[in-house]
Amino acid sequence: MSTIQQYDSAVQSCKDIFLKKTKDYGTSWRVYRIISIADQIYIKAKRIRTIQELGEQKIGDDIRSEFKGILNYGIIGLIQLSIDNDDMEELSVTAVEKLYNEQADIAKKLMLDKNHDYGEAWREMSQESFADLILAKLLRIKQIIANKGQTLISEGIDANFYDIINYAAFALILIEEGKHK
Repeated sequence: MSTIQQYDSAVQSCKDIFLKKTKDYGTSWRVYRIISIADQIYIKAKRIRTIQELGEQKIGDDIRSEFKGILNYGIIGLIQLSIDNDDMEELSVTAVEKLYNEQADIAKKLMLDKNHDYGEAWREMSQESFADLILAKLLRIKQIIANKGQTLISEGIDANFYDIINYAAFALILIEEGKHK
């Protein structure tokens, strides 16, 4: 499979879960502020790191499922940033799928552009690095929030969510290939 096919497959597996959960729970995630989304991703990335360091886990969700959750929360963050109001109205599954696809398509374009320039360097990275990079991006998001959304020279919150999505997708691809556990 090509990188694009692998990427699409990884994102599709996450989207399938997301849409099923939307049918089960509705869009209860609309209540989340950006800091809460960052914290949800933090919990998942921290758990991955803990499992990596301990070499064991006690609850059933594996590292793969945590990366899927990270990707989906990254999409939630971007959707929340793109909706221009604080209303926590319920969205239809159709509307959610459209919003999900829009953000996933932007993330994919970014991945393709960066892959061109970086030569798919991510294929040689460790799973530990993906967890660490995601944690670093979360710290950046939290600092931008503390700065009331203002940056002097750095990218904004959205750029960090896009990178988080792509790191999670890369980790899922390498897990699928058997290069990572």
